[in-house]
Amino acid sequence: MSEPARYRPQAIEEPWQRRWQEEGRDHTPESGSGEPYYALSMFPYPSGNLHMGHVRNYVITDVIARVQRMRGRRVLHPMGWDAFGLPAENAAIERGVDPGAWTDRNIAAMRAQLQRLGLSIDWEREVATCHADYYRWTQWLFLQFLEAGLAYRREATVNWDPVDQTVLANEQVDGEGRSWRSGALVEKRQLRQWFLKITAYADQLLDDLDQLQGWPERVRTMQANWIGRSRGAELRFPVLDAAGEPTGDTIPVFTTRADTIYGASYVVLAPEHPLVASLTTPGQQVAVEAFCDLVSRQSEQERTAEDRPKRGVPIGAFVRNPASGEVLPLWIADYVLAEYGTGAVMGVPAHDQRDFVFARQYELPVRQVIIPEGSDEHAFEGGAWTEPGVLIHSGPFDGLTSVEARSAIAARAAEEGWGEERIQYRLRDWLISRQRYWGCPIPVIHCDDCGVVPVPAEQLPVELPRDVAFSGKGASPLAQLESWVNVACPCCGKPARRETDTMDTFMCSSWYFLRYSDPANTALPFGRAAVDSWLPVNQYVGGIEHAILHLLYARFFTKVLRDRNLLGFDEPFQRLLTQGMVQGITYKNPHSGRYIAPGDVSDASDPRDPVTGEALEVFYEKMSKSKHNGVDPAVVIDRYGADTARMFILFKAPPEKDLEWDDADVEGQFRFLQRLWRLVEGATSRGLSLATAPTGGLAEAVSAIDPAALSEGERELRRAVHGAISAIDDDLSDGHYQFNTAVSELMKLSNAMAAHLEAASPAVALEALSTLLLLLAPFAPHLAEELWHRLGGPGSVHGQRWPVADAAALVQDTVPLVIQVKGKVRGQLDVPADADRATLEKLALESEVAARWLEGRAPSRVIVVPGKLVNLVP
Repeated sequence: MSEPARYRPQAIEEPWQRRWQEEGRDHTPESGSGEPYYALSMFPYPSGNLHMGHVRNYVITDVIARVQRMRGRRVLHPMGWDAFGLPAENAAIERGVDPGAWTDRNIAAMRAQLQRLGLSIDWEREVATCHADYYRWTQWLFLQFLEAGLAYRREATVNWDPVDQTVLANEQVDGEGRSWRSGALVEKRQLRQWFLKITAYADQLLDDLDQLQGWPERVRTMQANWIGRSRGAELRFPVLDAAGEPTGDTIPVFTTRADTIYGASYVVLAPEHPLVASLTTPGQQVAVEAFCDLVSRQSEQERTAEDRPKRGVPIGAFVRNPASGEVLPLWIADYVLAEYGTGAVMGVPAHDQRDFVFARQYELPVRQVIIPEGSDEHAFEGGAWTEPGVLIHSGPFDGLTSVEARSAIAARAAEEGWGEERIQYRLRDWLISRQRYWGCPIPVIHCDDCGVVPVPAEQLPVELPRDVAFSGKGASPLAQLESWVNVACPCCGKPARRETDTMDTFMCSSWYFLRYSDPANTALPFGRAAVDSWLPVNQYVGGIEHAILHLLYARFFTKVLRDRNLLGFDEPFQRLLTQGMVQGITYKNPHSGRYIAPGDVSDASDPRDPVTGEALEVFYEKMSKSKHNGVDPAVVIDRYGADTARMFILFKAPPEKDLEWDDADVEGQFRFLQRLWRLVEGATSRGLSLATAPTGGLAEAVSAIDPAALSEGERELRRAVHGAISAIDDDLSDGHYQFNTAVSELMKLSNAMAAHLEAASPAVALEALSTLLLLLAPFAPHLAEELWHRLGGPGSVHGQRWPVADAAALVQDTVPLVIQVKGKVRGQLDVPADADRATLEKLALESEVAARWLEGRAPSRVIVVPGKLVNLVP
């Protein structure tokens, strides 16, 4: 290759990328020596533009993959595209473009951007979820769920996005009750929807979190809270007629506090509860209908927020407390949700703060039935007493502790037929129906005679039609295309209709990591031998925002497919790294709320609005177009090269922490790489070359080094070399990656080489140079490869084995000893590494530091910490 006079990344990066591709350097070895290792980044949505968050994610995974290859493992490092979704459909509506063509163009653009980073991705395994050769298998897997009884349809209250005209999962509604995609306020509707029965795996999903010791504790806690397993009792309250007699209907409630049942003063239903309409008395009908209409326009978050007033109305009906026999009024309230538990709760104001607020507002009785052990009755000025205690006013259960009473009351309920112990979950079944075009079609046919009929496997995929009109209004484009909808029933041959809902895109991303193991398989989504060979993923890298969504669904899929004998492991991801966000400097006018691009701020030391002259707020925030604080990766690569971008991303912050973009630090990394270039170029100009190493190669020459014959500078250099190997090994140990400190070690090593390299023997110098480039290779692959070849190294630097530290080289003859006087550091000595306490004390007392600060006085006390310090106390 041509030899530039100075480090010019633009001259070396693209040629090396082409050469690696021609050599198939990143190809996944299916067999051979070395254990398999699967390094995976969460695949992106192909928006068409790479952002710095992408860069951080993929560079982190690339370093891991490269290190593992050099450690002798067979590495699978693939990439693909989570390519279904509303942006493509919106583009079709707004600009009249075909969603498939739009998506494919974006994929091509982002693939080219990713390749500029020098990522060691095996592009032969690339998948796109919107291509029929992929979603054929998404449909096949859906039919596996259907056959297993884990896919079903039912009428349900759903989250309806009025802008995108689609149903949203609960997780896709933000804390303000808005769609996470369109930002529209979410409405409630009743629709017949497809669900996956994830609740059937709730216990496994919760209990198996203990297996995931390689996951951040924060993520495991988030999943445990989302699953939300509660142990309690279901108690049934008989409904009474106008004469006070039981009607035969009951209202079941779930409670974790059966010990408080004698304190119930009302029962409250969700406004959507199926019995509300039939139980509401004529006199309350108008008020109930008005209240239900009001609640239907509220989000779940609004209804359940702790700081919002609790509202409700009585429906005119009554129930009987099955324990005490007391008649209680039935209410509906906004804080009770139909989808949680039974859609009904018993109101116990004395012992539940939410019930207490509600009861005070509507002047309902507050009856205390629990008191603190050894205390008098609780006064209710500040709120409910929610802790366990001892029962009072509870009939035969008086005097029992709360724990004893819960079991005793549940046992009596079971004996008398009005309740039993029960486990309940916060987790609800996964709603996968979407009323959109650009998604995976659900492979079922609806026949009047045969019901729901699966599309036969040999007829898959059910392909999306391309001759579709997009208006953005009304039903899904698929539902409006009669030529696609109308088909013959596979069972009876009579006229039938295709399912026009498409699947939630999380269906596609819940198994893509399995397809990478066997992407060319045309008979199955993946072969058992291939998937069990590569999975589970050794290291998964992605954002914390997927802790509940994608990760929980992927775990669910894995367990179902295990039970279908399609794979042989319990969990998909052994270790998880959730990288922090990349934040950009943000300028905001505090009065207008307008964000100002950094390029429009003329004086960063006194930032002002270029239009109004007002002082601006300055802070770091996640990069986004709307806040004008993003940095285009292409601009950075054009100016500094991909290796500089990689080094900055890795050095600026620990991987799990947020990273604040700083142009000055980018410049700093560029200067560091320039220093490395000059260091190696200087060595080669002096005739140093791995190609001319002594007979037997560098390894034999290094092994022949006589430590006793080394100069002090050579010993210092070898100590720095092998210290760097040891430290970076620790920084890159499986599951405990600290890339920032690894880069810092490279800087320290380069400083030691600058001080000692020229005076070192060829063997010592070449050992240092080759080690530096091997350690650099995962971080700055282009520069390391170029310098390796300039140094005359054999083959590719990325095909070499990771260096191993020589413990003998780390042994020090002397160590620094801090001298303190009266606890304050006053100087430092180099002392023999094996000096005992007495020797250290003697050397300290004889030092210039002691003479200067003690002024001839003997210390009253000498404190010796071997290997660290001596403290002289006058």
